[in-house]
Amino acid sequence: MSSESLIHHASATCLNCRAATNGNYCQQCGQATHLHVPSAREFLHEFIAHYVALEGKLWKSLGKLVFKPGFLTREYIEGRRVRYLEPLRLYLTFSILFFALFKLLGGQVVQFDEPTPAITQALAEGRAKETLFGPATLEQAAEYARFLQRLEARTTEMHPQFGAKIRRFNALPPQVQRAALKTAFFSYTPYAIFLLMPVFALYLKFLYLGSGRRYGEHFLFGLHTNAFAFLLLALMILIPSNWGFTIFVLVLWLTFYLPMAMRRVYGGGRLLTALRWIVLIHLHVASLSLAVLLAMGQVLLG
Repeated sequence: MSSESLIHHASATCLNCRAATNGNYCQQCGQATHLHVPSAREFLHEFIAHYVALEGKLWKSLGKLVFKPGFLTREYIEGRRVRYLEPLRLYLTFSILFFALFKLLGGQVVQFDEPTPAITQALAEGRAKETLFGPATLEQAAEYARFLQRLEARTTEMHPQFGAKIRRFNALPPQVQRAALKTAFFSYTPYAIFLLMPVFALYLKFLYLGSGRRYGEHFLFGLHTNAFAFLLLALMILIPSNWGFTIFVLVLWLTFYLPMAMRRVYGGGRLLTALRWIVLIHLHVASLSLAVLLAMGQVLLG
């Protein structure tokens, strides 16, 4: 028998652990008994499948994820797992989708408006002045300038080198300052959302102290709810800006999805769930804001 046929047909002995086999997989180590050297196409499929879900389980999981908040988490906790996509792969699938669209299509988390004709006219007539946060009245611009001077002085006292960097940043035109901070904001915000997911689970652990649930269950809940958030944010990037009602519906569903999922997974009354949801959102937004401010601070001190 040639080596070509040996690697394409099932072996009675596992080539990995040498155990006797009877079927498509080894009963000892789980390796397939039908082996062959994969083609380039199979290598590519294996690579994509390792990080992004494309098989039938994805579509079954997708419907439950979108329309039944908390359902997948309950199913996983109660042991019904094989019929759905693994939580981590679901999370990675939609986070990668969001990041790809964000980079390719230039999606924005916050709208940075251009000056209106009235503001442009006020600037031309000398009744307003450009600042980092946009056009302002002369009084506001003066107060803003004093704030920057105090910030520069305080920073110089703490660390002269950082003070010099802030002084150089302050010397830039306001439009250049805004462009730098805008780039930093849109570059780091998605990654902050991604990396703070374990912190999100930690907040849930705190909010449900005494429930007997382990951190892993809160982490699982975070994977599913954040996967849903990434999916909706990806859709918002794809939807045209003039589809206002559709965007409104998505934002509304994104807002109320989390408390509905919390109630399905953790139980409890509506009022207590609402209070926990409000605390959770405030904590999470504060964490995201801090992470983004630190990232944007790199522009000032970089």
